Amino acid sequence: MGIITISRGSYSQGKYVAERLSKELGYACISREFLLQASKDFNIPELQLLGAIQDAPTILERFKYGKKKYVAYIREAFLEHIKQDNIVYHGFAGHFFTRGIPNILKLRIIADLDFRIDRVMKNENVSYGKARKMLTRIDEERRKWSTHLYGIDCKSSELYDLSLRIDCLGVDEIVEAILKLTKCSCFQTTPDTIKKINDHLVSARAYSVLVDSFPDTIVKSNNGTVYVTLEASSAVEDEVTRKVEKMLKGTKGVTDIKTYVIPFDS
Repeated sequence: MGIITISRGSYSQGKYVAERLSKELGYACISREFLLQASKDFNIPELQLLGAIQDAPTILERFKYGKKKYVAYIREAFLEHIKQDNIVYHGFAGHFFTRGIPNILKLRIIADLDFRIDRVMKNENVSYGKARKMLTRIDEERRKWSTHLYGIDCKSSELYDLSLRIDCLGVDEIVEAILKLTKCSCFQTTPDTIKKINDHLVSARAYSVLVDSFPDTIVKSNNGTVYVTLEASSAVEDEVTRKVEKMLKGTKGVTDIKTYVIPFDS
């Protein structure tokens, strides 16, 4: 039993690695499926949600409701999927949404720029210059997104258990290496893993409810108790507390609500 997230640069063959792994392990393989679910649940076009986890902050800010709302919905849908366990996820942002959850194998598939350019030229039938420009733009947008949202570059090694160069090893060798890693006890799903996923999911659900009214609030959860921290004038502290409790009442998984208002006028 286990959960694997694969981050990959565009045209790095991460999709093929994920599909091979899921077949070998008998796991479900997901990528954009959780976006489709979020699109359905929150009645938001899939293209806008996709933009929310791919495009640079300047593009995100053009959306009517802002990046925080879109990312909140995506995070909730993603966690709903991985709680099923035995999952191989490939795509962008999975490594961010699982931070703080133990026993999840987080991988990054990388490749030399020329290797990727060659694949773009063949797949898209474009010149070397256009292929290079395309990859440079995509890489920069993703770097800006991760740095803006989480304060860390998505290429940072601290986000992953292992980075693998597909231009050196190839798909077969990488799959073989990962299969060996999945047998390690530290990458087996445990009761603590399930608890942490559930806590993250309840927090995500609560934040999705609150994001319109309190986009800057911090929400955490532990065994069904949700802790909400936000700033407000001391004059409306009681009113804000009641509003938060009313909004979260009935939210799936929430059994108790603790609201902490930090007066910004003190």
